[in-house]
Amino acid sequence: MAGVSACSGAQPAATGETAAATGEFGPLELVLLGTEAGPPVEPTAAGISSALVVDGATYVIDCGRSSTTQYARSGLRFDSLRSIFITHLHADHVADYYNYFLLAGAGPNIQFKDVLAGPVDVYGPGPAGGLGPKFGGGEVATVAPEDPTPGIAGLTQKCHEAFAYSTNSFMRDTGIRDVRSLAKVHEIDLPDVGASFENTSPAMDPFPVMEDDRVKVSAVLVPHGPVFPSFAFRFDTAHGSVTFSGDTTCTDNLVKLARGSGILVHEAINLRGKVNLPPVAIDHMLQSHVEVQKVGTIAQRAGVPKLVLSHLIDFVTTPLNREQWHDWASQNYDGEVVIGTELQRIRL
Repeated sequence: MAGVSACSGAQPAATGETAAATGEFGPLELVLLGTEAGPPVEPTAAGISSALVVDGATYVIDCGRSSTTQYARSGLRFDSLRSIFITHLHADHVADYYNYFLLAGAGPNIQFKDVLAGPVDVYGPGPAGGLGPKFGGGEVATVAPEDPTPGIAGLTQKCHEAFAYSTNSFMRDTGIRDVRSLAKVHEIDLPDVGASFENTSPAMDPFPVMEDDRVKVSAVLVPHGPVFPSFAFRFDTAHGSVTFSGDTTCTDNLVKLARGSGILVHEAINLRGKVNLPPVAIDHMLQSHVEVQKVGTIAQRAGVPKLVLSHLIDFVTTPLNREQWHDWASQNYDGEVVIGTELQRIRL
């Protein structure tokens, strides 16, 4: 396996999109499990997470808050889950990650009486290798100074240890499988482009991450403030291609990766208007994300016919004005724009 160890009214659904969960999926279907950005808990939206269904197999991209619940609500079966891909290790992208193994893997789930079929391949960042200075200067405490920047393998192992009592008890009392056997973790090897926590996203070409009988996945590094590694992923299938930006500012790396995809799933924020944030926080947001008014230019450059916005946050209007966001995202873009909603399904 190779490569593993660009910048409020309701929106009517376009052709091929539904919000209803039927349990039946097309040959290639995108499911938006959650579309909320950031750690704050929003009661009407789940954290960022998407699923791609390819000929009956499911691939999850990021596991934000309530991802497992949304997975079940969407009509997806846990025994169809093949792989999980993590773009980066911010908490809002991994808050529900371990629940796929700890809970969904423990025994038959209620809706379909299904359970994880076996080890699920997990692909995500390795250790960052260092921490940047505190934003704005000054000193700050360091959690776990003996291992302050674990990768996805370390995170998984630490979760195994943190939940040891629950797992050990249930294995003895109810006969569940050893949770450690349910995740096969791969930390993504980076090509030699000089990337580090001090140079997070140098110019690069897409590189291979994995390939199976349904998908070929490639990636690039993208700039997300000080976070490293932070990935965008592209899924190529016999039925079409879908690219996920992850969290990013404008970058040519993403344009290269997404070029020719049928869908670009991209994050977006709004800072236009009266923003109740200090200047230092606004500067941070602009170094870590793409304004919705600029995202259409990225999609146009990549030549994608459909732009789907997820990982959404509006710092001016809550809830966000979907009609206004649609107009903003359509600037400088000739394709179709979809402002994502929870459990929305988009068939290619």
